[in-house]
Amino acid sequence: MRPRVDDTPLPAAPAARTEHGTDFRILGAISFSHLLNDMIQSLILAIYPILKSDFDLSFGQIGTITLTYQLAASLLQPAVGMITDKKPMPYSLPVGMVFTLGGLLLLASAPNFPTLLLAAALVGIGSSVFHPESSRVARMASGGRYGLAQSLFQVGGNAGTSLGPLLAAWIIVPNGRGSVAWFSGATLLAIVVLLQVSRWYRDHHAVRGKAKARYTELLPLTRGKIAVSLLILGVLIFSKYFYLASINSYYTFYLIHKFGVEVPTAQTHLFVFLFAVAAGSLLGGPIGDRIGRKWVIWASILGVAPFTLLLPHVNLFWTGVLIVIIGLILSSAFSAILVYAQELIPGRVGMISGLFFGFAFGMGGIGASVLGRIADVRGIEYVYGLCAYLPLIGLVAVFLPNLERRAAPSSSARPTSAQARSAER
Repeated sequence: MRPRVDDTPLPAAPAARTEHGTDFRILGAISFSHLLNDMIQSLILAIYPILKSDFDLSFGQIGTITLTYQLAASLLQPAVGMITDKKPMPYSLPVGMVFTLGGLLLLASAPNFPTLLLAAALVGIGSSVFHPESSRVARMASGGRYGLAQSLFQVGGNAGTSLGPLLAAWIIVPNGRGSVAWFSGATLLAIVVLLQVSRWYRDHHAVRGKAKARYTELLPLTRGKIAVSLLILGVLIFSKYFYLASINSYYTFYLIHKFGVEVPTAQTHLFVFLFAVAAGSLLGGPIGDRIGRKWVIWASILGVAPFTLLLPHVNLFWTGVLIVIIGLILSSAFSAILVYAQELIPGRVGMISGLFFGFAFGMGGIGASVLGRIADVRGIEYVYGLCAYLPLIGLVAVFLPNLERRAAPSSSARPTSAQARSAER
């Protein structure tokens, strides 16, 4: 629900540290599931050169595949989050993975372009169910170290995304598109793991009202400031994911066109970038827990600008170096953005997670479609020259308010039952 813009101050949002501590077993399981989920999804991006050749697709049609997947993922996520804020559904996690399995099998056997779009939509639906509830599980298992928990959750997904191009180069390129179906085993493994996570989620949710917590007070904000802050975060998501769309969807084509590399070599370069993204995603959350999330967001988005501006003007070697730096810096932002937004509106973890994951996917999909059509008209190198300026939008992060007060957590501070339920969600 969009907050009303007025000057009524909202109560300070409590940041909880539950006494049972961080549950790294559950965080590891949900991160591993995220790895498998996003590895499967990244296969769609990784086999774009194969799909382009098999179906004689234009760059615009390649962008449409990404748009279909991203919109299916983005439009449903806020709704899933809002529903599960009111009525948590632990077993929705393996159910979402079943949709991903269906999309994967259909992708391997699709006879035409419309069927490819249907396969992409099924994978997107699976993602829309998986991400909001998985993010909630990560927060529930965080022990109050919210940034760390979201970073561990994100690093699994980003590591899985980075594996897609490598597996495509090793397995799918030599054996053909039908070998995509071989990865259904990974989907079944994810379903088994998520069944265990769902049982923990169900049991933990049943006793959450009995858990004691200690709180660090956060600064109260007016509804107007919350609305402006959410708008700024949305602008930053636009900047980050439009730029990432230029890499995820078209980096292999850029390398092939500009430097004349072979498809497996281009996919290996894409893997290197995505691996750097995975490594960088582990940094933003813990650093934000220590120094404040606003500064991580600002440094991550704006700090990458010098490197994106250089990228279109260097040779293959320096392209490989710069793309690693870009991946490391840019990827540190999302965990900090997500936890910052959750603290803006406490008690709406599912809605906020769904909204921001959904908006990120949506921007990625729209970016891929728009940039693909620009590439058809102006060329792929023009796209990279244009996108190089997007990180400069990070300047707007300076207007985000500082949420944290400098106050040590107190174990004697006893929350009300309403506060405990709000923070736990």
